[in-house]
Amino acid sequence: MFRVIISGKFDALTDSGRDAILAAGGVAFTEAGTFTHDGSLSAFTFRCQLPADPGDGENEATGRAIAALDAYGQRYRILRTAVTDMRDIKIRRKGRGEKDRFPDAG
Repeated sequence: MFRVIISGKFDALTDSGRDAILAAGGVAFTEAGTFTHDGSLSAFTFRCQLPADPGDGENEATGRAIAALDAYGQRYRILRTAVTDMRDIKIRRKGRGEKDRFPDAG
C-alpha cells in the first residue's frame, strides 16, 4: 500500500471543477483521493492511498496518484509529491512487559 501526497496549484478552475473539488474535500487517504485547499481553491493538497504490487516502487505509485488526480478533470501544476510505502512501516507492538523489552531488567 502506498500513500501519496501531491501539493499543487489549480490553473483556471471551472465552476463545476470547484464543486467537484469541494465535494472531494477531506484529510483521509482514499483510492479516489481527497483534497484540502486554501480559501480560494487555488492551492491544494491531494491525498490518495493506492494498492501496491510486489514490484511497485515510488515511481509507479506517483504515476497512479497523478492518474487519480487527473480523473477530476482539472488543470493543475504539481509543486511537490511525497510517497510513503506502507510496506516499509514498522509497527511497534504494545503490551510488551519490561522484561521483554529489557531482558536484563527485573
